[in-house]
Amino acid sequence: MDNDSLLRYNRQIMLPEIDIEGQQKLMHSHVMVIGLGGLGSPLSMYLATSGIGHLSLIDFDVVDLSNLQRQIIHDTESIGELKVESAKQRLHALNPEIKISTHSEKFTADKLEPLLEKVDVIVDCSDNFETRYALNDLACKKKIPLVSGAAIGMEGQISVFDFRKPDSPCYRCIYPEDNEVAAASCSENGVLGPVVGIIASLQALEVIKLLIGIGENLCGKLMIFDGMNSEWRTLHIKQDSHCQCAKLSAGDRE
Repeated sequence: MDNDSLLRYNRQIMLPEIDIEGQQKLMHSHVMVIGLGGLGSPLSMYLATSGIGHLSLIDFDVVDLSNLQRQIIHDTESIGELKVESAKQRLHALNPEIKISTHSEKFTADKLEPLLEKVDVIVDCSDNFETRYALNDLACKKKIPLVSGAAIGMEGQISVFDFRKPDSPCYRCIYPEDNEVAAASCSENGVLGPVVGIIASLQALEVIKLLIGIGENLCGKLMIFDGMNSEWRTLHIKQDSHCQCAKLSAGDRE
């Protein structure tokens, strides 16, 4: 770590929980972000400025005027650009030291799986249940921690699924695929920008804690934010023994 890096990350290196050793872990980490929208925008900015060594950005969409109310990594001049390219330019402007890989093809499990070989944490910032289920299953298969966030209207939620732990619950344990809640797409609903910003900031925090190995993460918990009343609820969740991830984990233990 050179003098410029020491100065850039000085305020977080000063924290005893992080120190030089923790900063070096961040600088040697690889995080994959799925979705550069309302959640992925602030999340990726916080991860880049914290010094994550390698960010992989996944999003096939282009920037639209209607995005700018909440997708703060993009600006008016970005309209019409691929979101991953707009985000890459902004992130490199914030921190030219980090490596950024971009993938603008439409998400499929077959295309994504080969890209996960050296990924330390996956962050789900998508806006639809189909992608969330697919990411959940891939992360479970590869035993990569998954930080999941979502926001609709004035509400948001966040959880961590740490598939390195055999008893970790997964996204399907909270939302079985036949659940009525899974029928609607988040993109069909309105959302307030600061609400996604709050959830994204917590996602970034959970990623950093996982990478350094500090504190207590949200594995086994679902935090729900009520923005209208500024209230938080924490639900404790357990692994559903009937879900496919639990069966996969059980098979690994045999």
